[in-house]
Amino acid sequence: MPNRRTSRQDSAPRLAKEITLRQFRYFAAAAETGQFSMAATAQHVSQSAITNAVLVLEQQLGVRLFDRLPHGVTLTAEGHRLYRRAREILDAVEDTLREPRFQAHNLRGKVRLAASYTVLGYLLPGLLARFRTNYPDIDFDLHDMDREGIEQGVLSGDIELGICLLSNIEKLQRFAHHTLIRSRRQLWASPSHPLLALPRLTLKDIAAHPYILITVDESERATMRYWRGRRLAPSVAFRTSSMEALRGLVAHGFGVTVLSDMVYRPWSLEGRQIEARPIADGVPDMEVGLLWQPGRTLDKPADALREFLIHASGS
Repeated sequence: MPNRRTSRQDSAPRLAKEITLRQFRYFAAAAETGQFSMAATAQHVSQSAITNAVLVLEQQLGVRLFDRLPHGVTLTAEGHRLYRRAREILDAVEDTLREPRFQAHNLRGKVRLAASYTVLGYLLPGLLARFRTNYPDIDFDLHDMDREGIEQGVLSGDIELGICLLSNIEKLQRFAHHTLIRSRRQLWASPSHPLLALPRLTLKDIAAHPYILITVDESERATMRYWRGRRLAPSVAFRTSSMEALRGLVAHGFGVTVLSDMVYRPWSLEGRQIEARPIADGVPDMEVGLLWQPGRTLDKPADALREFLIHASGS
């Protein structure tokens, strides 16, 4: 009987030839929007094109990439792993196509920038690595700051670029700014949680269950804002500033939470699964973006980084 591992290795070159960038684009769009119809709109194709691309990928890889829900789709653990790799491939292709224009500047210097906890942990490192590929002679003077520190640094001129959660800034008009990503907020729960069986999930449903509240990067303030907007309140069982503690508590069934796709991982440190589900009643997205001093002409290295981040984020 043929060795199963050998059989998989032998099939790898064939799979590499069969899988296309278009399939990866359609799959990534479905993962990022949570709905095949929205992915089709974003890609300017029919919904059947998205559906067929995902089905073919699942058949070629022999795994289920999405859980199909009444009001959308959510990535499985295998789907999440493939999404991260597909996103890396698509980003690398885009960077390669832009590379001659970016490297033509031949810039040297340093950029003074600051970012908040969530941005530093879940978004910025990969983007800075891609930027350095195009601008190897530009260095970073990078600071870990809270939102207030970033705002003060940008307004005083000590920081050229700030990268933080724009949705937490009360007087955004004080700054020149640009939104880089909008990350959907969803319910996180253990696979056996009864909320996952509901065909349509609302904040009112979630309010009836113990809630794990993350406090880092003003998350508590942002969370309570949209709960109050629905005249509801979560039943907070635990507060924590540790994302890994939150994942562990959710995965072990101590409660649920609502957080953005940008920080989602389908497992805890112990390897226990965490599932995500869309919420029906309009929970706002988390917005991450750039701040710089209004009216200020940025030095060329900082301007290059700003333009790169805007293009790399597809914004």
